Amino acid sequence: MGPRLGLRALFGALLLVCGLPLAQANSDPHTIVFGVAPGPYGDMVKQAIAPSLKEKGYKVVVREFSDYVQPNMALANGSIDANLFQHSLYFDKFTADKGLELSKLIAVPTAGMGFYSHKIKSLDELKKGDIITLSNDPTNLARGLRFLQSLGLITIKDAIDPTKASERDIASNPKGLVFKPLEAAQLPRTLDGVTASLVNGNFAVAAGMDLASAIKQEKLDENLKNIIAVRSEDADKPFAKDIVTAVKSPAYRAVIDDPKNIFAAFQKPDWMQSADKQ
Repeated sequence: MGPRLGLRALFGALLLVCGLPLAQANSDPHTIVFGVAPGPYGDMVKQAIAPSLKEKGYKVVVREFSDYVQPNMALANGSIDANLFQHSLYFDKFTADKGLELSKLIAVPTAGMGFYSHKIKSLDELKKGDIITLSNDPTNLARGLRFLQSLGLITIKDAIDPTKASERDIASNPKGLVFKPLEAAQLPRTLDGVTASLVNGNFAVAAGMDLASAIKQEKLDENLKNIIAVRSEDADKPFAKDIVTAVKSPAYRAVIDDPKNIFAAFQKPDWMQSADKQ
């Protein structure tokens, strides 16, 4: 954003020198490039956010990345203007670990993690030695372990911060299950070779999985709902405020609530739930 705005300002100055009105220099629509990971959030940008932004003169471009690392790095280095792929917990840890100056704009409806299997239909069918795959990035690994604990399949050591737990922090595993952390995007492809997998909602959708087919669905805390992020220096700029306005618009809500869309099954952030009660 910064370099482009600098060039536009320079161009505007040249136009003034040439006696042309500055308004002409700003008549081209501004481009907002959103970074997303595989899954439904690119469609959310295109279907629910972009139309309102286009009405304000913006051009919206969606750029898909293959993992959970690149979208934040691309945002930090100015390759994109905003991203939508991560929950707050992941964002907070990643930006702190990497020293990135990024800011959260607003939370959006989110598909939760699911316990999926092609081999069993109930948790009661799990037996000793069954392999469960789950995400290997630290934030989502801890999230997966908390999900397993909520299902009664494991317990996490009392002295451990559950948001930072790893396999070493499992206190009990009564069924004798084997946990195999892998890259999140690979998890859907493991289902034919393992007993079950904990698949994040966006990757489940990207793989064509039916969210309703999960044996169990995670109930999302607010810090596990996805957010739109921008560079901190851009958080108060008009384009960032226009993104927030677009997400809070009736047009956005109409797309999200449409029962024909997959978004209708997503868990809404607190601000949307509060609005629903009014």
